[in-house]
Parts: sequence; C-alpha cells; structure tokens
Amino acid sequence: MNENRQSQYQVPRNPISLMGRVYKHILPEVRKELNGWRSLAKKIPDPELRKQALASIETKQFHCEGGGVYAAVPLPDRLILTKLIVAYQTISDYLDNLCDRSTSMDPEDFRLLHRSMLDATDPEAEPVNYYALRLEQNDGGYLRSLVTTCQDCIRQLPGYASAMPYVRDLAGLYTDLQVYKHIRPELREQALLEWWEQHRERTPHLQWNEFAAATGSTLGVFMLFLAASDRHLSDAAAASIHASYFPHVCCLHIMLDYLIDQEEDRLGGDLNFCNYYESPETMLDRIALIVGLARKDVQAIPVPPFHRMIIEGLLAIYLSDPKVSEQQEVRSVSKRLMKGSPLTRLFFFVNSRWIRKHLYE
Repeated sequence: MNENRQSQYQVPRNPISLMGRVYKHILPEVRKELNGWRSLAKKIPDPELRKQALASIETKQFHCEGGGVYAAVPLPDRLILTKLIVAYQTISDYLDNLCDRSTSMDPEDFRLLHRSMLDATDPEAEPVNYYALRLEQNDGGYLRSLVTTCQDCIRQLPGYASAMPYVRDLAGLYTDLQVYKHIRPELREQALLEWWEQHRERTPHLQWNEFAAATGSTLGVFMLFLAASDRHLSDAAAASIHASYFPHVCCLHIMLDYLIDQEEDRLGGDLNFCNYYESPETMLDRIALIVGLARKDVQAIPVPPFHRMIIEGLLAIYLSDPKVSEQQEVRSVSKRLMKGSPLTRLFFFVNSRWIRKHLYE
C-alpha cells in the first residue's frame, strides 16, 4: 500500500487544514454524538451507574474530541468514524469512572466490564451482561447500546478484516491494564510487574511503567479504525500501523496524561505511572526519548505529516493544560519539553488554549 494510493483516506497534511476540519466538522459532530449518549445516560435507572455515565461525559469530553481527529476525512467515512470513535471512547471513559470509583474491588468484575471493549471491536460478538459480577445492574441498555453502535460502524469499514487482529491486540492489552491498575492498592504494583514480565520482550527498551502507559491509549485503535476505511488495507499495512503507534505514540499519550494529573491522582489515591521515576530529570529524559522514538516510528506509515501533527498536538494539548501551572515540578518539566518547539507544536499550543478559553468556559 503506497502513499499515493493511500489517499483513500484523505487526512490533512498541515496544521491549518487539520484545525479547519476540527472547528468546522469534528467538534460539532463529536458533540452531537455525545449529546445523544448524554440523553441516554440520563435515563439509566441505577443511580450509581447513571452518575458515573454522566460524569464520564461531562469531565472527559475532550477525549472524544481529541480522538475525533482520526475522523478528519471527507464524507461519508467521517460520520462513520466519528460515531465509532465517540462510542468506543465513551465506553473507555465510562468504565474508567466505574472502576476508579468502584463499589467493587473484584478483578473479575473489572475484566467482565471491559469485555465490552473487546466485544465492541468484534462485529460478530454477542453482548452479555457486563454487570453480572457487581451490585449495580440496571443501566437501561446503555453499555450494550455503546457496544452495538461500535459493531454497526465497524461493519461499514471495508478494510476491517485486516485491521481487526491488531485492534484486538490493543484492546486486550488495554483490558489487562484496567484490571490490574484498579485492584486493591497494595496489590496493584505487583500485579502490573508480573503482567509486564509476560510482555516485556515486546518492548525491552521500555520500563514497566512505560509499557503499562502504552497499553492505556486508544490512539492506536483509532488509527486502525481510520485505516480500515480503506477497502484495500492489507495485513502488512495494518501491522505497520500497529507497530508505528504501539508502543511509542501510545506511551507518549498516556505519560503526558499522567504527567499533568500527578497532584489529582495523589489526592485521589490513584496509581500514576510518572511516580515511578527516580527524579524529575529522569522522567523528562525518558519522555523526551519516547517523543523521539514516536517521531521516528510514524515515518514508516503513509502520510507521515499527519502523524507528526498528532505527536506535536499531544504535547501541545497536555502541556497547555491549566493543571500544569498549578504544579511547580510539572511546570518545570513542561517548560523544558516545550523548549525549542517546532512551529507546528506552538500552533497547536495556541489553539489548545483558545479552545479551552472559548469552548469550555
């Protein structure tokens, strides 16, 4: 699959074109999808499930908006991908809320809940009662609807047969992470280390916390969804995309997320992968290394400028977050990561601040 023919999915190649599509199409269409899920969430009979479903939409809307960048293509693929990305990310955010503030500490409960994410990536899977191992049961069909929406969209992606094994690999790793990171606090680190031992040969140059972070991103799945909109997608091309996103692009995404959430996680007693470095300098060096490796990786897949924009956009979005200025150590690391930034990153940095100021306040 060469780059000339790869324009089957016509992604933007420069920041102005990308942000033009984001403002004109992606943000309105993502919010329309989220409004539909919000309306359904309000009807959830169980008060705890309703509370967490609504909270996940209200506080994590930007996850869907960021993921929507992978739908920045012409119609009709854009609407299919937007619906799919929003539904899949909403499952992720909802379950993260359920497990973070869970009434259960049962790893089998967490695994059954996250089976929904695996089922969502398999158009032949039959949804089950994902709440069978917990007290709260009645969500009025909310989670099942999210799963079947993903399945319906996937059936409209003509190249999905080639992408599916690689999507399933990432969804499986994501599920494992969510199980181990949400069990009883005194058991988490050991469980994560044992899990890493099973997979460390895949990423021998990464530390255990960096491998775990890489498994927590949905970006690789979204890129494979986009690639599957090409009916000529080959197994080799899908494998190349998987290898170009996992581990480094995915790792950068989640390490930046944890970087700015350190104080919030400390107060909430939540696990944070940035806390496992011996010093802020080591953390900075490792994140900078991962940035470099991510940039190198995306050169191997079609339309590298689009993927480089994703990397620069990640740095800009997270480092422009107001949480950065509230944490002295994070502010210092952020300033050093932004030093000597290319114009693309500075462009996204300014845009991120504008969006927060004018669209969220």
